[in-house]
Amino acid sequence: MMEWALIILFAAAVLLFILSFIKKDSVKVDSQLEQIASTFGDEMNVLQEKIRNIEIDAEITVQEAGILAMSSEKRNMLREVLDLHKRGYSFESIALKTKQPEEEIERMLTPYMKTTNERRNVANDI
Repeated sequence: MMEWALIILFAAAVLLFILSFIKKDSVKVDSQLEQIASTFGDEMNVLQEKIRNIEIDAEITVQEAGILAMSSEKRNMLREVLDLHKRGYSFESIALKTKQPEEEIERMLTPYMKTTNERRNVANDI
């Protein structure tokens, strides 16, 4: 009887010893999954920003068709102003963020606002 108790205790010890190694491996897998998820999230943010810039560039190109290309600095400013406007910022807050006069912001956005309102009207008529 004593021998069976020792055998059972020895088997339990071996089983627990094996389980301790399996548990360590699962912790490694969890940390790897967290790292992959974090990297994936960062890449998604970068891609979303690039897509937003491409959409804004396309809208700028449509508006500026036939007109000489503007400088990259001016284009970046227009891109930033359009992005802020599409996110719902007011003219005043866009002017504060970009350190431009509010009248300049209104002048820059006027061609794009007209297009947006026309699209809404067409969508509502359908």
